[in-house]
Amino acid sequence: MPTPALPTPIGLQLHPFQAVRYDPTQAGDLSNVICPPYDEIGPVRARSLRARPHHIARLLHAIDGQAAAGQLDRWRQRGVLVRDTRPAIYVYEQQRGARILQRGLIGELKLTRGATSPVIPHEDVQPHVVRQRARSIAGLRAQLEPLLLTYRSTESTTAQVVDHVTRRPPVAVARIGAVSHKLWACTAPDEQALISAGLSRYRAVIADGHHRHAACLQLSEGQDLSPWRSSLALLVDSTSHALRLSAIHRVIPGLEAVKAVAAAADVAQVRQLPGPRLPETGELVLAGAGRFWAITAPHPEALREVLSGRPPQWGELAAAVTDHLLLDRAWSVPDLPGAVRHVHDAERAMAAVTGPGKGAAVLLPAVTEDTVWELTGAGVRLPRKTTSFGPKPAAGLALRVIDPP
Repeated sequence: MPTPALPTPIGLQLHPFQAVRYDPTQAGDLSNVICPPYDEIGPVRARSLRARPHHIARLLHAIDGQAAAGQLDRWRQRGVLVRDTRPAIYVYEQQRGARILQRGLIGELKLTRGATSPVIPHEDVQPHVVRQRARSIAGLRAQLEPLLLTYRSTESTTAQVVDHVTRRPPVAVARIGAVSHKLWACTAPDEQALISAGLSRYRAVIADGHHRHAACLQLSEGQDLSPWRSSLALLVDSTSHALRLSAIHRVIPGLEAVKAVAAAADVAQVRQLPGPRLPETGELVLAGAGRFWAITAPHPEALREVLSGRPPQWGELAAAVTDHLLLDRAWSVPDLPGAVRHVHDAERAMAAVTGPGKGAAVLLPAVTEDTVWELTGAGVRLPRKTTSFGPKPAAGLALRVIDPP
């Protein structure tokens, strides 16, 4: 179903900006300085990437925010990073072989608060993570990776402009693994106006970046001239380039699988499976020590009790059943750092608990994009870590850097 069209100026307001980008003559091959988004890199790989000269991971995964800000300034002074001379709306594309995985528009997106905001969060956030993101953004005075938003258009003008722009030579090309990343700069005022007018009719759901979005709102609160009243954002039209939507699985290192099965049987139906498989609609798969169980039919009374005060639609969401009925009620897993790991890949989640004493994993089915739109349209936010939209944009191709006043 299409995104509800809205009259101007309530809809999306994406503005051209002058991105700060790597100069290949100073930084070398861009493939050696950009990287996947923050959440997709573990500590070991982050340390490896930070060892490379001029790599964006030195800023993205910096331990000391003040040192990262100094590093960013030095790179700009040396010409490693250079601000574009003309404001642009950038077309960004990911491609594997001949297949376009994603294509969207990068610019400065105006942020507003309240029910009339065209930017719709679909998941809850953790306040301490929002505060951490706000400190990082404010200290660096830069955004290294864009928010990822998806919208559904009913017109073709914007797509036609984007297609026209991509016929020109790109301003940046890089590869991460088998995927190529390309960037085009749309600097023509008439094309920018057509893009802005097309987007202004729609609202968009945040696919990735809920904490960064909330951090910008926090930083701009009560400050009319705050630079964080806008955010670096990538808008993807799912009618032409639909994002992939998958589940986020839970790995609980301190939970013994056999004991978890016994406790889960008190609040749901549990049956052993002959081998590993992904969960089907309406079930969860518990994995541990090489064994697998399907968890279905949560007991209605227990589910109502643990979800008391929350939207009734949560009773149909695997993430809510997992986090509140199983982790909290049945297994008494504390909501503390490290107690639960959120893993995007099911194979990695199962591999993490293959041996005895390795803990247990809960595999979740994915929700659909229609479900996300239906719930957000009803004013319902999903539980934290329910969805994983992708592919996410690479970090380092187009930075938003705020110069000191």
